[in-house]
This record gives sequence, structure tokens and C-alpha cells, in this order.
Amino acid sequence: MNLLPTITTIDVQEQAPRVAVLPIGSYEQHGAHLPLITDTAIACVIARELADAYPVLALPPITIACSHEHGTWPGTVSISARTLHAVISDISASLEASGVRKLVLVNAHGGNYVLSNIVQEANLTEPRMSLFPQGREWNRAREHAGLSSNAHDDMHAGEIETSILLHSEPALVRPGYEEADHDASDRPFLLTLGMKEYTKSGVIGFPSQATAEKGKAVLASLTASFADHLTALGEA
Repeated sequence: MNLLPTITTIDVQEQAPRVAVLPIGSYEQHGAHLPLITDTAIACVIARELADAYPVLALPPITIACSHEHGTWPGTVSISARTLHAVISDISASLEASGVRKLVLVNAHGGNYVLSNIVQEANLTEPRMSLFPQGREWNRAREHAGLSSNAHDDMHAGEIETSILLHSEPALVRPGYEEADHDASDRPFLLTLGMKEYTKSGVIGFPSQATAEKGKAVLASLTASFADHLTALGEA
């Protein structure tokens, strides 16, 4: 498993990147079959794919973010939205000081709602920041990969997350995902009552439908979709 970038300062100097990609995940429960680092691992995998396909600088991840909907589940750790905002602002300023003025936030945790506000604020005077993948890109990737579930029903530790890790980091997937499905499509008060109101296992989704082949196709679709973000930032 090699989720962290291992480039040197000379590598960056020679590449002279104009855009950096920052993986943002979480440290939260993902049922019994996926690790607490699932979202971080997926964000890193996506960033790794993007750095292989485009002239972007892949950064190490933010590994703890806003997982408050998981409450007191054993192992889950959160920081506030204010803290996440401050950390990203500091990273963006540091990158700019070294000549990298454009930043893409590669987010793999749905609870990091504040990222949309951070991006809006950063782009007040010119395009400087983007958020990836967005809902349309996740949906396109699901369709391209032939996933059986949709994004709403397959919310957490389900078909798409398990598929990505089965392809890219299979050692992270523990046995039992084949019997771990849990349907909680009706969850109107998730923000108020949290995950525990709607699942006892921690899973909301259908990991039994996951395959490595689907995970490979999801990543291929996301990688292709990223080109639009470079265009929006004026870096096509």
C-alpha cells in the first residue's frame, strides 16, 4: 500500500506544477469490513490516479475531517468545520507562496459540507479552487461502471466504496462484506439523529454487489471527468 506521494523537491521543481490536488478523507467507522481510513484511502487513490494522468501535484491527505454524524462510534474522530476551513486556507496560502496558485480538493467524505463554502470563497475574484468529484461525476462513474445501486441508497461502506478498495487496495477490505448489506434509504433526520438512528452495523448500502472490476471502472471515469476541472481553472 502506497497512498502517500513519495516525490522529492527536485521532482516538483522539474515538474513545475500549476495545480495541486489535496485528498480529504475522514477517520470514521465503515462497518466491520472497511477500515476507519476508508475515505482517506479513497481520496488518496483518486489523487494518485489524477497525478498519473495529469501534470498536477498530489499532496498528502487531510486524514481527519467532519464526521460528526457518526457521533461516538468507536474509533471515529472528528474536527470542526472551522478547523478544516482553517487548515485548507493555510495549505492554499503555502502553495501559493511556492508558486502553485490553483488547488483541487479531492473529497471522499460526504460529511465535509464546508468544502463547498471554502471553494466558493476562494473563487471570489478568479478561478483558484475546485471541488472534485462532485455529484454528477460520482453518478457518471456509477453508470460507467455498471453499479447496481444509486448514490443515495449506497451511502456508506457500500458498493462503490468497497469496489474502489477491492481494485486499488484489496488488503484493506476484510471478509464479510458479502453479507453486510443494509437498506436505510429513508433517513430524513440524519443530520439531527446521526447514523446510529438508521444503522446498527454502520453500513448504509450494498457492499455485497462490489467487485474490483467495478472499482477500476469508477476510477477510470473519475479520471476522465477531472479534465473539466482543469478547464474551469484555466489550466486545460
